[in-house]
Amino acid sequence: MLNNITDWLAQHHTLLYWFGITSFFMFVLSLLLLPWLLNKIPADYFMHKEEKHKFNPFNPINIIRNLLGLCILICGVFMLILPGQGILGILLGLTLMNFPGKYSIERWVVTRKGVLESINWIRKKGGQPPLQV
Repeated sequence: MLNNITDWLAQHHTLLYWFGITSFFMFVLSLLLLPWLLNKIPADYFMHKEEKHKFNPFNPINIIRNLLGLCILICGVFMLILPGQGILGILLGLTLMNFPGKYSIERWVVTRKGVLESINWIRKKGGQPPLQV
């Protein structure tokens, strides 16, 4: 079993090299962008029980926001196994996107253990009030 793993790693060293480079850049980008973007969320964003926005899939602004949010969400999923702030990246990607049911998913992610505390710690360092849930 161990021989199979080492053989596979030896055969795919270029792939591992690119995973390492990608991991490094995602880590640096998450350290730079996530705090800035988390501080942009209004403090009362999660206080509303209903959806805030109507969904229009053909609006060019929605298309751009959804593509950017999807990229950040995918990076957040990768950061769950690579270095970086995975859960916060997923939450931020969801926040940027606009689709039906988004608000419920966001509230679910924020209420996971430690997520809200981490977000509020980052917001406190950025001089922003804590998020209210």
